[in-house]
Amino acid sequence: MSAVATLPETCGKLSEDAPLAPLVWFKSGGPAAWLFEPKDIDDLQQFLRDLDPSLPVWPLGLGSNLIIRDGGIRCVVVRLGKAFAGIETDGLRISCGAGAPGISVASKARDQGIAGMEFLRGIPGTIGGAVRMNAGAYGREVCNVLESADVILRNGDRVKIPLADMGYTYRHSDLPEGSIVVSATLVGESGDPALIGAEMKRIADEREASQPLRTKTGGSTFKNPEGKKAWQLVDEAGCRGLQIGQAQVSEKHCNFLINLGGATSADIEALGEEVRKRVKAHSGVELQWEIQRVGQKA
Repeated sequence: MSAVATLPETCGKLSEDAPLAPLVWFKSGGPAAWLFEPKDIDDLQQFLRDLDPSLPVWPLGLGSNLIIRDGGIRCVVVRLGKAFAGIETDGLRISCGAGAPGISVASKARDQGIAGMEFLRGIPGTIGGAVRMNAGAYGREVCNVLESADVILRNGDRVKIPLADMGYTYRHSDLPEGSIVVSATLVGESGDPALIGAEMKRIADEREASQPLRTKTGGSTFKNPEGKKAWQLVDEAGCRGLQIGQAQVSEKHCNFLINLGGATSADIEALGEEVRKRVKAHSGVELQWEIQRVGQKA
């Protein structure tokens, strides 16, 4: 009997030993013991209720800001598909599925004349990931627009968590271990679609000009220390263009690591740690990873 046969029945898709590298921006890393793509929220809840409580669960969005280590993830990876990507508006509120990309939510807000969501144009992941990590860009963060998030706990229970209970700090929330964000309600303010669109274009143009968007990258690598810019610290420590194997510090933006083609996740993580070491030696600042690193080393 295969391991999959011991897992709960599902209306969705369940794959054993599933490759994850194609699903993440760096295009590196090992497989998931199981990859679960639920049909809908009911399917996800029932699966988690019936799943052995000792088996860990981990949610995967669009795979940005993420290193999957080369040994893979020995747990059930949950990936939310199109059934979790809906976006609806009601006045100045936007209800969006966790699988909806930030850019799609920003575009919907623009079309409905809802201002305050423009920064989501600069966030490359899903709303679920953005809610979990209090993602931010261009002077705003999820905590500035979130009203509440619907979350499925590891035991399958569905709870609504208001902003006040998210425990938000810089790039961090206090969401329970093993919980999965399935939707969020955001609130903006009334605005002119033309002005909103212009601001989104400015953000898009600035990202294109300053970031290595057309490479295999993980997005912003290190958190900005209080009162400082991570990219500047990396540059001043002489790390621009630094390379380990096929992993390189971007020449275009020093707070981005890129896979030149054949980098392993070990190469990418080792490069990040080398950058942290050199920055500490040069400036005394200890950079903290913004990119999430998960799984086992090979």
